[in-house]
Amino acid sequence: MRASRLVTLLLLLQNRGRMTARQLAEELEVSVRTVYRDVEALGAAGIPLYGAAGHEGGYQLVGGYRTRLTGLTADEAQAAFLAALPGAAADLGLGEALATAQLKFRAALPAELREHAERIRKRFLLDAPGWYSDADRTPYLAPAAAAVWERRATVLRYRRWRAPEEIERRVEPYGLVLKAGRWYLVAGGQSGIRTYRVDQILGIRPLEEFTAPEGFDLAAYWDRYLADFRARLHTGTALVRLTPEGARRLGVTPTSDGWTEARVPIESVDHAYGEFLRLGTDIEVVAPDELRDRIAATARTLAARYDR
Repeated sequence: MRASRLVTLLLLLQNRGRMTARQLAEELEVSVRTVYRDVEALGAAGIPLYGAAGHEGGYQLVGGYRTRLTGLTADEAQAAFLAALPGAAADLGLGEALATAQLKFRAALPAELREHAERIRKRFLLDAPGWYSDADRTPYLAPAAAAVWERRATVLRYRRWRAPEEIERRVEPYGLVLKAGRWYLVAGGQSGIRTYRVDQILGIRPLEEFTAPEGFDLAAYWDRYLADFRARLHTGTALVRLTPEGARRLGVTPTSDGWTEARVPIESVDHAYGEFLRLGTDIEVVAPDELRDRIAATARTLAARYDR
C-alpha cells in the first residue's frame, strides 16, 4: 500500500510541479505527517526532490526529473484519454486503478503532449448511459469480472423473459461488454456462445478453471452479435403518412411541404404501436391494418376520455 502511495506522490509532483505537504496529504488522503515520512523515503531512495519552507514553499522535483513516454503523437495521446470510461471502471472496482494509471500516463508524456491530453480531459466527457433510464443494478458484475479474468467456469443463475423465467447453467465466461450503459457477459456453454445481461444475473458460483477456445476474439464476436441483432430487429414494414415534423422526428426525408408517404421498417406491431403513438398527430398509419386499427381505437378512447 505504501509503495503505491510513494509512486502516486512522485507522479503528482511530476504532473503539477511544486506542491505543499498539505496539498499532497489531501490528494493522497493521508496525514501531513505521513507525507513528511513519504518524502523522506523518496529522498532516501535517490529521487531528486527538495522542500522549501514558507507561504510559497512546498516540495518539488529537481531539474525537471521525470520519465518520458516516447513515440506518441498528439492525436494518440488525446485518444488515450478519450478512451477511459470512469463509470465503467468504477463498476468493475477499478476506479482507483484507472485514476492512478492516467496519472502515470500523464506524468510520462512530454510537455507538449501533456498539454493536449489535459485539454481533452477538460473539454470532453464520455457519459455512456441514456437519459431516460436509471443505471442497472449489477450486484454480480464484480464476480462476473473475476470469472472472466481468472478464466473460471461458473454456475450462473439467470432471469430471462420466457418460461422458465429462472434458469441455472454452467458457463465459461469469455468476456464482458459495456453497451449503452448496460453490461453484458459473453460466455460459452452446452448450447454454444451466449450473451447474458449482467443485471439479470441472480447468482454466480465459481467452479474450476477453463481454457478459452483458441482464436476467440471478443470484439469480432460482438460485431457479429450486433449484426445478427439488427437483422432480427426490423422484420416488417409499415406504410405511414407524415407531416414535416413527423418526418423529421422519424428520420424520413420529406417529399413536400405537406404530408409525406413513406414505408418504414418496424420490429413488430406492438413495438411500432408504442413508437408511433409518440408522434401524435404528426403521423397517420395506412398499413398494416392491425396497427392502424389499434391506433385508431386508442385515438377514439382518448377522444372520449377528454371530451367534456
